[in-house]
Amino acid sequence: MDTNTVERWVAGYERAWRTPGTEPLAELFSQDVSYLPSPWAHPIVGLSRLGPWWDAERDGPDEPFTIMSEVVAVDGDTAVVRIEVDYLGDDPARWRDLWILRFDTDGRCVGFEEWPFTPDQPDGH
Repeated sequence: MDTNTVERWVAGYERAWRTPGTEPLAELFSQDVSYLPSPWAHPIVGLSRLGPWWDAERDGPDEPFTIMSEVVAVDGDTAVVRIEVDYLGDDPARWRDLWILRFDTDGRCVGFEEWPFTPDQPDGH
C-alpha cells in the first residue's frame, strides 16, 4: 500500500456511502472483513454482515454530509487515516475519527478499526 492507493480507497468508501445499496462494498472489503465501528464494539465479521449494518447506520445515500481525510501513515499493508465528517441533515453531527485499515494483496480492506469522537460525547464513544 501507499498513500495514493489509500486515498483512492477512502474516496471509494465515501462513494459507497453515497450510493444506494451495498454492492460497492465488495470492491472495498474482503469477504471475511473484520469491521470494528468503535474500540468497544464487537466486530462485524464478514461482508454479508457488514452490508445490513452499513445500510442501518446511514440515513440513506442522499444523507447530506461533508468529509475530509488525511492519510497519517502507511506501513506495509496497514494505514492510519484521520477523518472529519459533518452530517448536515435534520440532526447535525460532527465526528472526528481515526481509521486503522489493513489491506489484502488485492487492495481490499480485511481489517477496519474506527476510533470515532464527537463533541457531544465526553467519553468519545
